[in-house]
Formats: sequence, C-alpha cells, structure tokens
Amino acid sequence: MLTEPEKIDCAEKRLAPTTPRRRIAHYLVDSWIARRGSRLTTPAPSHAPAAALATMQATQAQVNAHVGRVLRTLFAYGFLRNATPDWPRPFNFSPSIINVMLMTFVLISSSLTMLIGVRMAQAGNKSGAFRWIFITAAAGILFALLHLREWLGLIAEGVRLFQNPWGAGTFGAAFFSITGLHLTHVVGGVVAMVVVGLRYRRGRYNADDIEILGLYWHFVDMVWMFVVPLVYLLNVKQ
Repeated sequence: MLTEPEKIDCAEKRLAPTTPRRRIAHYLVDSWIARRGSRLTTPAPSHAPAAALATMQATQAQVNAHVGRVLRTLFAYGFLRNATPDWPRPFNFSPSIINVMLMTFVLISSSLTMLIGVRMAQAGNKSGAFRWIFITAAAGILFALLHLREWLGLIAEGVRLFQNPWGAGTFGAAFFSITGLHLTHVVGGVVAMVVVGLRYRRGRYNADDIEILGLYWHFVDMVWMFVVPLVYLLNVKQ
C-alpha cells in the first residue's frame, strides 16, 4: 500500500509533461491562464481625468465664444457712441468714478479669492476651498449692490431707456443694456458659487468643477475691464 505522500508524488509524475510537445502545450496553457488572470485582477483604467479634460476644454470654448459676443457688443456700443455727436457725458469723478473704482477693486479682489479657492480644492482642502468660494460670492454680492447704487443715482438724475437730461436718448438704453448684461452674469456667478460650493462640500462635485466655476468668474472680471474704460471713463463729465 502506498502512503498518501507517495500517491500524490505518483499523480504529479503522471500529470507532468514527458514529451516536448506536451511541455509546449502546458507552457501555452499556463501563459494563457496567467494573462487572463492579470486581466481579471487588474482594475480598468479610470476615464475620469479624460472626461474632466474634455469638460474643461468645452467650457473654455464656451467662455471664448461668449467673450467674442461680449466684445462685439462693446464694439457696437463704441461705434454708436462715436457716431452720435451729442452723446452724454454724465459721470463726475465723485461719486460716479470713485464708485466704479471701488467696484473694480472688489471684482479684482474676488478674482484673487476665487483663485485661492481653486488652489485649495486642487490641494484637497475642502473646507478651505468652500470658505474662499463663499468669500468670492460675498464680494460678488457687494459688487452688485454698488452697481445698483450707481443705477439708482442715474435714475434719480432722470436717465431712462430712451431719454435723459443731457443729450442722445439712446444713452440710457446702451448703458443699462451693457452694464445690466454684466450684472446678470455677476448675479448668475454668485448663484452658481453658492450651489456648486454646497454640493462640493457634500461630495457631489470635485476640484474640476471648482476650476470650471473659476474660469467663468475670471471671464466676468475680464469683461468688466473693457466696460470700465468704454462706458465710464470715456463719458466723464468735462
């Protein structure tokens, strides 16, 4: 009678490849099993970075297209202003231009706070990113309030969409259209920051979403840099 170890040894000898053809067959089968095992155990590569890059590129393309539309609108405003001999120049240095300077400072500062929030999100500091996003939103609200004060001051002086006390009636329509369009983007950005910030804190959004939000806010800031000289500084009362 064979013992249990001897039985196992005999079985292994019977299963072992004894000819070159069997050795090659065993080698091919073992290689195929090894490859299949590695495919099953290796996790599939994540497509999240590629998707995030595609989203970022699409957002950048939309921002660039929107910048083009805004610049065309400002170009049309400049053409209208130069073609109208009695175009009003209603803005005094105080309080109008001082208010505009304060608005510009607030908006540029908010661009910096948004940049800090994006960097915090990329570093994985969720609480820090959330805090700076809401500081940016607060700056946007302050900008909107200063803008509304400017509007109320002009309305009190008699500026309407198609009439004003100083000259061409189209001044009011052009002024309220351009500044109102920009103000709408600011308010939309503030709402987006609140919504995205809250969802980011809850884990529904990630750093890529914060970066996309930052691109939008920088676009809003950049447009204001064109609005200030064309709409305000060229129309300072002399």
